[in-house]
Amino acid sequence: MTVGETTDTTEDRPVGAGKADLAALADTTTRIRRAVESVIEGKRDTVRLAITVMLAEGHLLIEDVPGVGKTMLAKALARSIDCSVRRVQFTPDLLPSDITGVAIYNTERREFEFKPGAIFANIVVGDEINRASPKTQSALLECMEERQVTVDGETYELALPFMVLATQNPIEMEGTYPLPEAQRDRFMVRLSMGYPSEQAELTMLDTHGQSSPLDVLQSVSDATEIADMIRIVRKIHVSDQVRRYAVDLVIATRNSPELRLGASPRATLHLIRAARAAAALDDRDYVLPDDVQDLAVAVLAHRLLPTAESQIGRRSTEDIVADIVASVPLPDERTRRATGSEG
Repeated sequence: MTVGETTDTTEDRPVGAGKADLAALADTTTRIRRAVESVIEGKRDTVRLAITVMLAEGHLLIEDVPGVGKTMLAKALARSIDCSVRRVQFTPDLLPSDITGVAIYNTERREFEFKPGAIFANIVVGDEINRASPKTQSALLECMEERQVTVDGETYELALPFMVLATQNPIEMEGTYPLPEAQRDRFMVRLSMGYPSEQAELTMLDTHGQSSPLDVLQSVSDATEIADMIRIVRKIHVSDQVRRYAVDLVIATRNSPELRLGASPRATLHLIRAARAAAALDDRDYVLPDDVQDLAVAVLAHRLLPTAESQIGRRSTEDIVADIVASVPLPDERTRRATGSEG
């Protein structure tokens, strides 16, 4: 259902993103999208969602079976931007200090020196994150939420922009550990690559047959430009009606009889941030309820825990969120119900 601009008035609105800002954002994101799509065939919606998360200052969790391009997507997005990138291969013997860093005693200077870990980068690609132990996975909690690292009582700020692009195999795969609920909640979006279409797979055989497109992928933006785009997205206007709609969706997950754990207040914040980025990508300086609807499953589903009955009935959290979105009235519908009007 499409909701028109009448749901979001521009009167008395604070100064937000202008046409020049949105034009600059469109130019930058188009270059990034084309660069990533030169590596990832036939996944335009997936690429758009990854860019949305980046502009919304979120972290992305890519979950799917092996071999469908999870790591390729993460590396393509990272290489398209000229910034510091670190890749971490998560394994059972990986230590928390390998990620955050460690203080080492310098015998010559007779003092401890901090050696930064892999997390000190603009984009951190964590490959197969659920193959590491829960203790190592938890090393990312402070980094992802507060964008800082604390080691031996000293706190170190992480440079902006900062984004974690993590891949994981489904938990049914051998040798995997489920991510803690607190860590899943810090990922703004979880997406699945899915198998490519027949034509996309045929094209892949041509483009990937002799060499990897990643080898020739050139950066088309830089950290400074991405930081500017993030500031533009922050200016996108969100009306009180849209905010209320997002809150209603999240509260509905907490009241759902099919869920034993609903979405957190952090989920509401992530949903609004992602909706701002989606609106900017659509060349709008305001958010529509449609933006919230379109992103609800991707932003909320991975944070929820279904009841035993839902699991027995093979009801996924994606199915449950989709039903909640269909049942929660849009702002205009809520107004009509409250006033008893059918017009």
